Amino acid sequence: MVVTDSSDSGTILRVRGPLEFKCQLDSTDALLMQKVISRTFATLHSQVKSESCVLTVCDSSLIIWPNKGVYVTPEEITPNTLCEDIHQWIQTDEQESAGKRSSKKKNKKSSSASVINLCLMMEVTKTGPLSAPILRRTLQKSHFLSTTLPMDCVVRTTCSDTIKDAFERLLEALTHQLCEMEKVTLQHMKGATLLLPEPLHFLLPEPKGLVTVVYPAGVPDSQLETHRKELHQQFELPDDWPYFRRANAFHFSNEPYKDGYLRNPHMVLTHPTLDNGKVYLVQGIYSYHHYMQDHMDDNGWGCAYRSLQTICSWFTQQGYVERAVPTHREIQQTLVYVGDKQGSFVGSRQWIGSIEVQVVLNQLLEVTSKIMFVSQGSELASKGRELANHFLTEGTPIMIGGGVLAHTILGVAWSETTGQIRYLILDPHYTGAEDLQVITDKGWCGWKGPDFWDQTAYYNLCLPQRPKVI
Repeated sequence: MVVTDSSDSGTILRVRGPLEFKCQLDSTDALLMQKVISRTFATLHSQVKSESCVLTVCDSSLIIWPNKGVYVTPEEITPNTLCEDIHQWIQTDEQESAGKRSSKKKNKKSSSASVINLCLMMEVTKTGPLSAPILRRTLQKSHFLSTTLPMDCVVRTTCSDTIKDAFERLLEALTHQLCEMEKVTLQHMKGATLLLPEPLHFLLPEPKGLVTVVYPAGVPDSQLETHRKELHQQFELPDDWPYFRRANAFHFSNEPYKDGYLRNPHMVLTHPTLDNGKVYLVQGIYSYHHYMQDHMDDNGWGCAYRSLQTICSWFTQQGYVERAVPTHREIQQTLVYVGDKQGSFVGSRQWIGSIEVQVVLNQLLEVTSKIMFVSQGSELASKGRELANHFLTEGTPIMIGGGVLAHTILGVAWSETTGQIRYLILDPHYTGAEDLQVITDKGWCGWKGPDFWDQTAYYNLCLPQRPKVI
C-alpha cells in the first residue's frame, strides 16, 4: 500500500493505465508457476523503470519521460518547474467549449485539493535500425495467461515540489503497487487461475490521508475481514468503522457518480454562527433521494420513503451493507412480510412514518434504531444535546416525521451555554432536477431554525445506530 501526505495544500497526482501481464506456464507445479509469475512481475518492474515509460497529462499537451532525467515536452516545462504549474497546461471544459484549445499556457487553476490525472503508457517503437522478425515454431502443451493490470497510483504534492521530485515519488508508488499486486496474485492463486489485483484508495481520518490498498477482484468483503483487521491495526484505527470496505473507496471529485444522484449536497453550505456553538454533522457519504426520482411519481405521499432511501444509501456507501437502496415497492413488501401492513399496501400510495422506517432498516439492513418521541414541535429546541451526541457517536442521517411531513436531519449547530440550535435539513419534497445550486439556494438542503417545525404537532425521530464492525 501507499500512504500519501494528508495536507490540504498541494495537488494530488493520479496515474492510471494498463500494464499487460502475459506469461506461459509449462508446468502444473505450484512452486514453478509462482516463480514464472514472479518473473513476469519482474519484467513489468523493468518496464516501469525503463526509458520507454511515458506519463501523459490528461487534457493537455504535456508528455513526461520520468526515466529520461524527467524529460518533458513542451520544452517550456523543465524538471525544476513547480508541479502545481502543470495546471496551467490543462485544458478546461470551458476553454474547449469556447474553442480556445491550444498548447500555450492557460490561466492557473486553484491547486488546493485538486487532482491532476495522468495516463501510464509504454513506447513500443525504438529509434535506430530495425531488425527482421524471427519466426519459430514449437509444439508443446502449456497454459498461457494474459490479463491487464489496472495500475492506479496517487501521490500528494506540496506547493514547493518540482516535477522531478513528484514524478520520482510517482514511479516509486508504481513499483510499490506492482509489488502489492504480485503479493495479492500469488496469495489468491487457484491452480492456474489468477484473480485480477484491484487497487483502491481510501481516505483515512487525519493525519493519515489517502491510503492505497490492493484487493483481489471478485473476493467479497466478507472474506477479507482478516486483512482489514490487519490494516486497522497497522493504521491504529478503531474497530467499529469499515474504513477499508470497497464501498468506502475514495471518490475523486472529477469523476461523476454513474447513478445520477447527488452526494452530500450539504458540503457547499456555510455553517451558522452561534454563541459558543459547535456544529455536529453526518459522517460519511449519502445520496439525496427526493420526490419524482427513479420514474416514480410519489409527490404528496413518498417523503418518508425518500428519507428512508437516503438513510439506506448512507449504510450502503459506508460499506455496512452490500445491497442496493430499496425501491418504494420493496419497502412496502418488507412491511407486509413482517406483518406490519396488509397485502393491499403493496403498490399503494399510503404514507409511512418513523416506526415503519425503523422496521424496514432492521429487516433489510439488520440495522437497529432508536426512536425519539416529541409531543410537540416546540420541544425539539431542547433536544440539542441528544442530537449532537447522535452525530458524534453514530453519524447517521436521522429521519423525522410529524403530521403529514417527513424530513432528514443531517446535523445540528448547537450551543451548550445558550441552548441556541439550528438544524441541517435535507428535504425529500423537492421535485426538480439534480441541480446542486438550485437545491442549496432554494433551501431544499439548508440550515433551519426551531420555527421550521410545526410548534403544536408531535414528531417521531428515527435515529439509526451504526453496526460496530470492520
